[in-house]
Order: sequence, then structure tokens, then C-alpha cells
Amino acid sequence: MFSDRKALPLQTVSTGRRDHPINVPRHKIHFMKRYIQASYKLYDATPGRHDLLEETQDGKPFVFITEMGIALEAFEQKIADLEAGEEFRFTLPAASAFGEHLDERVIDLDKSIFTIDGKFDSDHVQLGATLPLENADGNRFLAQVVAIGEKVVRMDLNHPLAGRDLSFEGKVLVNRPATEEDIQAFNDSLHHHCHHGKDGGCGNCDGSCGNDGGCKDGGCHCGE
Repeated sequence: MFSDRKALPLQTVSTGRRDHPINVPRHKIHFMKRYIQASYKLYDATPGRHDLLEETQDGKPFVFITEMGIALEAFEQKIADLEAGEEFRFTLPAASAFGEHLDERVIDLDKSIFTIDGKFDSDHVQLGATLPLENADGNRFLAQVVAIGEKVVRMDLNHPLAGRDLSFEGKVLVNRPATEEDIQAFNDSLHHHCHHGKDGGCGNCDGSCGNDGGCKDGGCHCGE
């Protein structure tokens, strides 16, 4: 990417972590962002519950770059200063995770919206199914079918984990400054693999997040 540029001198650039300066080409570092890989288990920590919701698989860690909206901001803040090999365990209240479950985000839609060739699409529109929706402005969302009536389908636009306290247990595998190449690669990945955005969509759906490489249940925990 930089082969047509003259060689630049190496400069000591602080990584901002525990006084560990390293010698790197200054032009290749994006000072505000970090490239992180982490393994984790995610539990429902809502009072009275401790259900395992999600976990990364061996060889498929959660990979993200900070400050790009891929992971929850509160999650980033908890692990951004941890070094490779360090373990973490913390709980995020619902307000710091995916917010409270809001009744106004549960809406009724006319069943005619879900017809194919004049017939209701019962193969896909089933209780518990997560479906893609698009509003008049072209914004896309994922919503869960919570009821099917005679004339309407009730859809829940809240994130599937809204209203839940979340507990994370895991280990940081890689934590380093993000390069311009890292950021470009993530931008390309998000453009090609994720199309639903922050409201009900996922962040990095490239085999990270423990979701078998797909946008599952409205998105991985990491995407807001």
C-alpha cells in the first residue's frame, strides 16, 4: 500500500499502554484505534439467571478494532488496556449493554407486508423468527416475530439482549495498535458481510463473535 512512498524513519511511538513504547513506522499507526482479539463466554447476569448465551470457538476469537462501533463501548473500555494473555471478568448492566427493553419498539405490521404471490409467507414468518425490515428511508433493521394475528404480525425491534445484564469472562489474545491496513480490511469486511447497521445488526460477522460467521439473532453481542 505504501510501496510508492519514500522510506520513512522509524520513530518511537507510545502505544498508550503501561509505558511500553515500540518502534514502528509512524504513518502506519492510527492513534485512537486498537486491534484486539479475545476469547470469551457471555452469560445472562440478570438477577436470578446465569445462562450461557454465547461463546467463541477455538480458533475463532472475537476480532475487532476499537472506536469503530463493532463492539459495545463499555466492553471496549473494559479490555482496551489489557495486554495479550490477560484474563477478564466483568458484568455490564443493561443500560451499558443493549439498553432497556422498550415497549414502543414492539410494533404491529399488516400481514400483507409478508405475502409472496398473494400468500402469507408462513415458511419464514414464524414465532421467534428474526426477519430483516426496511423503513421508508432505506434504513434496515432486524426484528423478531413475537405474535401472529389474523391481520397483523407483531414485531419486536429491540435488540435480543435488550433488558439483560451481561457478564463476560474471557482472555485477551492480541492487543496492538491498529494499522491503516487493519482499518481498511475491517471497513471492507463490514461493507460486504453486514448490512443491517447498529439497530439490530451485527458488527464483525466474519466468523468472529461466536456466531458461526453469520448475523444471528439480530446480531452478535459486540455490535450495538
